[in-house]
Amino acid sequence: MRNFDSFLANFRDSIATYNYYIDFNKVYGNVESIKIELNILNSLIGSKNIKTDFEKILQKYPETLKCVPILLAVRNSEIAVSDENGSFVFDFLTQTRTISDYSVFMEKSGLFNLLQNHLIGNLLDYVTGVETGLDSNGRKNRGGHLMEDLVESYIQKAGFIKNKNYFKEMYIHEITQKWNVDLSAISNQGKMEKRFDYVVKTENQIYVIETNFYGSGGSKLNETARSYKTLAQEVATIDGVTFVWFTDGNGWRSARHNLEETFDVMEHIYCIHDMEDGVMRKVFK
Repeated sequence: MRNFDSFLANFRDSIATYNYYIDFNKVYGNVESIKIELNILNSLIGSKNIKTDFEKILQKYPETLKCVPILLAVRNSEIAVSDENGSFVFDFLTQTRTISDYSVFMEKSGLFNLLQNHLIGNLLDYVTGVETGLDSNGRKNRGGHLMEDLVESYIQKAGFIKNKNYFKEMYIHEITQKWNVDLSAISNQGKMEKRFDYVVKTENQIYVIETNFYGSGGSKLNETARSYKTLAQEVATIDGVTFVWFTDGNGWRSARHNLEETFDVMEHIYCIHDMEDGVMRKVFK
């Protein structure tokens, strides 16, 4: 019998790689894509007649308009605002409003003040900083992908080949069609379309796999543990199909009781330490 306390004791604080914190290649690429337009707008820094100069730039170089949202740390090309006169949508990819309207936006948003009063020295440096800040918001997604990539690396080390006997991101209907297996027990009679992170196919068994890593706690962990407990019980009723869950992260310590309940009823739940000990070769037979 496996021991839950020993299992949890092996959980880790982090699996972050060096580029987990900031993807600088992405940051530099985003800045490079608007470098020319930013350099044109640099002429507004310290301008004595910034409204007039801005409108002249838009008349001659309307493509510079697309740079405005990122100056406000906004990814979308459309920005909605409201004031005493109503609600408005400004499209900065296509010039759908008058040049005067965009001047009003620049003034009321504080961008004219930022540029005119030398609060910044260079828009390329400024946008690089904005992009760096925005990219930090992507850490959660990168964290999820890190665990997926780690699990995939151990699947490959166990001798499985992608798209031959292991598959990434497969939906229930794809599994059903490929191997003619009835998964209605986990699809609510075909009403729910779940996607598994990985599927490993051996001669006699189909292994459906979920992966995740939680470095910090939260209410989501309790729900995850409960839903995977239910999923494991549903899959157990299907001949030839096994559910395997690879999870880790010290965030689970705040939800240890729910995780332990799942651990007690689920045969195939493993952490990174288990993968390092070669669990893939032992399970996928």
